[in-house]
Amino acid sequence: MDRCVYARFIFEGDWSEGSKILFLAPDESGKISGSVFRIKENRPYEFVSMENIGMVQDGKEDTTSKQATVYAGALENYTFKEIDGKTEVLVDLTPVMDVPDDYKEMYQDMWRKALQKLKELVEK
Repeated sequence: MDRCVYARFIFEGDWSEGSKILFLAPDESGKISGSVFRIKENRPYEFVSMENIGMVQDGKEDTTSKQATVYAGALENYTFKEIDGKTEVLVDLTPVMDVPDDYKEMYQDMWRKALQKLKELVEK
């Protein structure tokens, strides 16, 4: 299992198809929390699809509770395209249910910040 730490975020897992990967960070109280995904498809330098299968709360993985399965089945798809020597990243999020308006704003802000960090990392 690979482990990558960037700033305060931790990624644990393997990017091969069928593998589990954890995206973790300290929550407001300092406890490790995050999401559990399964890699559905990985075509290096072209496309990655991940399926949400649960959560990590207080450092413990949970894929069976009602709270953990709310987003189970949701997909995050990333397509990478080379355009004029640069890479464009397209993100397609497929929720399993309608996302409440107050969460939509939170997710949009979260994705905007995450993609900006990714851009900063790759342009160094």
